[in-house]
Amino acid sequence: MTITPLMPVYPRCGVRPVRGEHCHLMGEDGTRYLDFASGIAVNLLGHSNEHLIGTIQRQAATLMHVSNLYGSPLGDALAQRLVDLTFADTVFFTNSGAEAVECAIKVARAYHQHAGSTERYELITFNNAFHGRTMATISASDQEKMHKGFMPLLPGFKYAPFNDLAAAEALIGPHTAGFLVEPIQGEGGVHEGSAEFLTGLRALADRHDLMLVFDEVQCGVARTGTFYAHEQYGVTPDVMASAKGIGGGFPLGACLATEKAARGMVFGTHGSTYGGNPLAMAAAGAVLDVVANEAFLANVRATGARLRARLEQFIGNYPDMFELVRGKGLMLGIKLRMEPRAFVAHLRDNHQVLTVAAADQTMRVLPPLVIDDSHIDEFMDKLSAAAASYQVTEPA
Repeated sequence: MTITPLMPVYPRCGVRPVRGEHCHLMGEDGTRYLDFASGIAVNLLGHSNEHLIGTIQRQAATLMHVSNLYGSPLGDALAQRLVDLTFADTVFFTNSGAEAVECAIKVARAYHQHAGSTERYELITFNNAFHGRTMATISASDQEKMHKGFMPLLPGFKYAPFNDLAAAEALIGPHTAGFLVEPIQGEGGVHEGSAEFLTGLRALADRHDLMLVFDEVQCGVARTGTFYAHEQYGVTPDVMASAKGIGGGFPLGACLATEKAARGMVFGTHGSTYGGNPLAMAAAGAVLDVVANEAFLANVRATGARLRARLEQFIGNYPDMFELVRGKGLMLGIKLRMEPRAFVAHLRDNHQVLTVAAADQTMRVLPPLVIDDSHIDEFMDKLSAAAASYQVTEPA
């Protein structure tokens, strides 16, 4: 068999988008799709936000890249905005979520090892987590499907059940450097960390001088109705990985940390050729212009509540297909009573709505954060039609 020019690591579907218009995508054959996937929680302003597009165009015509050998006025400004908006005192910019998590892992280890505790390098992570596709981040993710073919894994990670504080505490030992956890698991099925669990991890970290590292790559940047999801729990991390929505579609990640946590990140300890380039910084600045204010966040919460209420009412009509709705804001998951990928494909191919499958028989609903009631109406009408037609074409 001849390999394809694009390495065949994705089972790509037949949808081939060539243009975006607000909350819709157009395929190369002209088919119009309602986009409730947002590039997996990336296109939070939709596909044609004039402010974001104009900012990127102006910056591309001015300066795109110079490397981190030189000063960065745009990077300085964006880092200051993020520091002002969050718990963090300092930021390192990356190109992706996986790189942001990699940086966070290094920060957690360096915190101890810079002070001479070279034996403290292990992070306790949690079952069904997804932290990325690099060797370190798949090693941090306790998912056999991600490990197969890439053994041996990198040492330095122990796994506990998600939301099981006692199990996490039992894993603490002389090599423990900290905890790495998603406050809300995305790929794992839109499972929320409980307040008791996240508060308990913070208390354990304080008691044992450990780093509490949050992975908010998917649940961060206004997705749940606060700027970062952990704000809703009243729990502050030491280090946090962010990405996806922060660039609104332009590749960008960030590792945020307190001054204490970043004490080991000194000259020469980390770097990136492209990270923090002027074009990415301009794009993220435009995103923050729109989302980093209470009016926008309140609208995400209100819109998410309306969508969730509609979904919870709807699934009662199909108790044999749907079980429950999970999530916060506009990071929602519908748990099916069957493997979700076939239904996601049916909704996409027959009713022109894009969603995302996840673990635990869950269909993720991740629309742009700028949807209005007309988009909710369209989604619910097509979801209802898809459920009705799926029962006919796919009998149990």
